[in-house]
Amino acid sequence: MPPSPGSSAARALEQLLFPAECLLCRALLPFDRSPDLVCLLCRHRWRPVVPPWCERCGHPEPLFGRCRVCADWPAALRCARSAVWLDAAARRAVHALKYGGLPRMADDLAAAAARVTLPIPDGHAAVLVPVPLGPRRQRTRGYNQSALLARGLGARWGHPVAELLVRTRETVTQTTLTPASRLANVAGAFAMRNGECGMRNELSAVDSAFRIPNSTLILVDDVFTTGATLGAAAQALEAAGARSVMAVTFGRATIPDFTS
Repeated sequence: MPPSPGSSAARALEQLLFPAECLLCRALLPFDRSPDLVCLLCRHRWRPVVPPWCERCGHPEPLFGRCRVCADWPAALRCARSAVWLDAAARRAVHALKYGGLPRMADDLAAAAARVTLPIPDGHAAVLVPVPLGPRRQRTRGYNQSALLARGLGARWGHPVAELLVRTRETVTQTTLTPASRLANVAGAFAMRNGECGMRNELSAVDSAFRIPNSTLILVDDVFTTGATLGAAAQALEAAGARSVMAVTFGRATIPDFTS
């Protein structure tokens, strides 16, 4: 339903009295961009993640040997890509979404993540699956930032969103953990939302609430650091029958230190 003239006038008056500004650089936003939280200049300053990279996990190509980032991923997790490097400006945007009580920021991040290209096979349907929060953290935050990102991507890519996964236990924040600790922290932390919501990639007479012949499931999260969370989430989907899982995130942290 289109807005009424009165609501447009009210919005114009609000913009005149309380002009919108970019959350990152504090520049005033033009009227037609007033719903945004990040101006176009700051968005252009986000550094895109570009090749050369590991074809599977999207990290810069290893100098020798196999990539250690994705070496232990479940077989179903075939590809992960991120939109931008998580430098200071991109990190501020993520923190505003996760900790600043600004769920609208998800749309700005989804607009950037929508530029990512995933190698979805021809003829495969695609379903976006947000990485879930634990119940306690979601109650505190009031929303799951990954679910908001998934909806923003779904609107842009034309793919449905299905919240298939739940956290089976609360996990501590990953921010200060070493790569090994991250793996232990999220190991076995995900499961299908409903035990009867089995997935079947093969044609079968088995009753299933969500049957996905020739489907690709795309995990959605805000940040990729070591890939531990995405690997654990993909493992739960694989255990339920998924054969093709991919992942997309807005931010990509710098190369993790695997010597710790």
